Amino acid sequence: MMKTLASLALAALVAGPAGAACIAEYKAKRDDPLKLFYGTAEIAGACTLAAARAQLEAQLASEGLTLLKVLSVRQE
Repeated sequence: MMKTLASLALAALVAGPAGAACIAEYKAKRDDPLKLFYGTAEIAGACTLAAARAQLEAQLASEGLTLLKVLSVRQE
């Protein structure tokens, strides 16, 4: 029982508060002519650099942009 409660408590800490948004800061570019972008975006799911990278690459590609780097992620 204690092990289960400890696991649930740890999962709650990792997931963050219910409904908390994960915000990612990123740099992107568009070629020909070169144009650089800095932006922030809300990320669904896990609030990690890897999750942000995966979501942003797809989202930005649909806008004709190439993701250069995910600078940070944070829960709000």
